[in-house]
Amino acid sequence: MGRSKSVVQDISRYRDDLLRSTPGRVRWGTNPPGTGLPDVTRSGVVVPPVGPEWYSLSVEFTELAAMRRQYRGEGIDVGALPATPFPLFTTWLTEVAGAELPEPNAMVVATATPDGRPSTRTVLLKEFDERGFVFYTNYGSRKGVELGANPAVSLLFPWHALARQVIVTGSAERVSREATAEYFRSRPRGSRIGAWASEQSRPVAGREQLEKRYAEAEAGFADIEDIPVPEFWGGFRVVPETVEFWQGRENRMHDRLRYFREGGDGGGGASWRVERLSP
Repeated sequence: MGRSKSVVQDISRYRDDLLRSTPGRVRWGTNPPGTGLPDVTRSGVVVPPVGPEWYSLSVEFTELAAMRRQYRGEGIDVGALPATPFPLFTTWLTEVAGAELPEPNAMVVATATPDGRPSTRTVLLKEFDERGFVFYTNYGSRKGVELGANPAVSLLFPWHALARQVIVTGSAERVSREATAEYFRSRPRGSRIGAWASEQSRPVAGREQLEKRYAEAEAGFADIEDIPVPEFWGGFRVVPETVEFWQGRENRMHDRLRYFREGGDGGGGASWRVERLSP
């Protein structure tokens, strides 16, 4: 699938804006041909590809205060907003996937302990509908433990190349074991073995210990085609209370439209209102 002209132009503007904002401090060029990966030093910044090549930007980070881009994205048509946030989310996610950006379903999940100590990590969205947004994890991981004690959660979809973000707040609940098993069977065999082998978020002596655990689990399942789901592993559904759509606009006058759930449980019976937030 080809990259749309508007996305290519937007990424090119990002490059040009950075070049202008850090005069004399920037080097821009393509990476070695045929590598398939960006050749970036520790002082480099990577932006998405404009064509078949990746581009890397090397900036002296003493100039961080000057690094900014001028957003020129089209605004959100308020008059065409759907009654619930899910059709617009579907449209945006489809456009991100169509632009061939890496990991379009990646999202930052923020959780907190009961006394308010936060933690974040990036996971992959695996399902969504009007009931909410679903991801899978080890229930014994830090996020699993924190959500068990405090279900308040926030999601962030950082689609920077399109100057877009979606921010979800709500509460997390476990999905059914049947839904978990169905998803687990769709995972590659190695990932299913890895779910058994890894005590996620717990300290481990070294890489060798991890590889030993994986080898032991692999040997244990050598004659088993249908690897079962670990009892300590499963899905969370984030039932949304608010869903904010953020679109970058010129001169930092961004569009921020937030859906706020007024009734129902997040499913098809919920009613929503939309409010505009100052950028």
